[in-house]
Amino acid sequence: MTTVRPPAATETADIAAVLLDLNRPCWIVRTEGRVAATSDPAVAAHGQVLAAVPPLPPERLGDSAFRAAHGVRAAYAAGAMANGIASPELVVAMAEAGYLASYGAAGVVPATVDAALAGLSRRLAGKPFACNLIHSPSEPALERAIVDACLRHGVRCVEASAFMDLTAEVVRYRAAGLTADRQGNVEIRNRVIAKVSRVEVAEPFLRPAPERLLRKLVADGRITRAQAELAARVPMADDITAEADSGGHTDRRPLMVLLPELLAVRDRVARTVPAAAAVRIGAAGGIGTPDAAAGAFAMGAAYVVTGSINQSAREAAQCEATKRLLATAQFADCAMAPSSDMFELGVQVQVLRRGSMFAARAQRLYDLYRAYDGIDALPAEVRKDLEATLFRRPLQTVWQDCVAFFTERDPAQLVSAEGDPKARMALIFRWYLGLSSGWSIRGDAERVPDYQIWCGPAMGAFNSWAAGSYLAAPGNRAVADIADQVMTGAAYLTRIAQLRTAGVRLPAALGRYIPRPMEER
Repeated sequence: MTTVRPPAATETADIAAVLLDLNRPCWIVRTEGRVAATSDPAVAAHGQVLAAVPPLPPERLGDSAFRAAHGVRAAYAAGAMANGIASPELVVAMAEAGYLASYGAAGVVPATVDAALAGLSRRLAGKPFACNLIHSPSEPALERAIVDACLRHGVRCVEASAFMDLTAEVVRYRAAGLTADRQGNVEIRNRVIAKVSRVEVAEPFLRPAPERLLRKLVADGRITRAQAELAARVPMADDITAEADSGGHTDRRPLMVLLPELLAVRDRVARTVPAAAAVRIGAAGGIGTPDAAAGAFAMGAAYVVTGSINQSAREAAQCEATKRLLATAQFADCAMAPSSDMFELGVQVQVLRRGSMFAARAQRLYDLYRAYDGIDALPAEVRKDLEATLFRRPLQTVWQDCVAFFTERDPAQLVSAEGDPKARMALIFRWYLGLSSGWSIRGDAERVPDYQIWCGPAMGAFNSWAAGSYLAAPGNRAVADIADQVMTGAAYLTRIAQLRTAGVRLPAALGRYIPRPMEER
């Protein structure tokens, strides 16, 4: 029996270098009692081959149909971060590097969204990008405004998030981009990526648009009868992203459970709706390291989506103080807090707890909303404390700010609040929730304890992975470079996993991909 000597440190580095040459095959061979790696078939022929892996450039990970459909080089996307944190600059940087990114339109006033999409369409003519379309049950006018802007500027992809059911607006966007070729086949110009965390939400996106919505859209003259007929033949989404434990809106589902569930429901629906078989299922939430991305691809994800980690990138619209705070986060430094856009429904978002009191203060507002029928019903001492600590102004002044805001954004909100004290209280409390993320984005020094920073545990995982490397400093974090590093590491770790599955024992040190500038590789 031949004894195999464990590789020395230098030999381990040599094996890593061969495995990291992702465009070439790798043979693991045993020669003279030691294990080595080679990409040269002639060298491999002179030793005992223990296992081999083919080339695996990062561009081969995931589903090639995703890359073809969206015109990108890799099955990786930067998801939308609301309030414009996923800025036009971030979207442009990703598109120019061959990746898909979604502009963070949620929470942005319609005029700003319109200007941003106009600029992106002009700067990125022919290059891939998407716009976030967030479900806004409290402010339906916002959904319509975003769809109007997307159609006006020829935006060919939306990332539909936080939907609990299909709405007329997302159906209108889908239907408005449908045409038929000469053979009668449906051509899809407006692509929909649905981000979901529940099977019951995914299923409507796997099926064609409901007849009741199509019929009403036709009756209102918002789509043509021909478009409605075509919409009845194709699923509502091209891609469905399994959103696990993520920043912002999240149900904190474990990806290892959610992703297989969505793959299974896709296959089940496809038995009665054959077109659903083509819907790709991707993974988001907790994707902050090459290990996480490799794991998602291994479970069958067609693509991966990152979110929290991009907030600390140079191109993200977050102030430098917030980026430095994010760069210190650990994976347990997150908490749940009431959301601004679905406050009355009790929907929560995941935020950074470190360095901020927002989560506790926002929860206090929700508890007061549940307990009292209106602002005037609040105990005097409670109202005084709110005005002194959270709002820093009289609540009546806050209400006047709300009137001015919603007069421009969604006047229907004011109509319902005029005769309903509880609805008026909700709008006043949403003033704090809505502005708190803006304080973080702008770097308001007087409001640091109130910063609302949407963040999931992926941020902490990224920081642990990047520690000691050039990516540890926020100033070195370019969003496209982050994508390159995550995908390169995922491909490398996939090769390691393939060798271990084949029974090859490799040094533990090989199981870690350390980020370093691409020009140094």
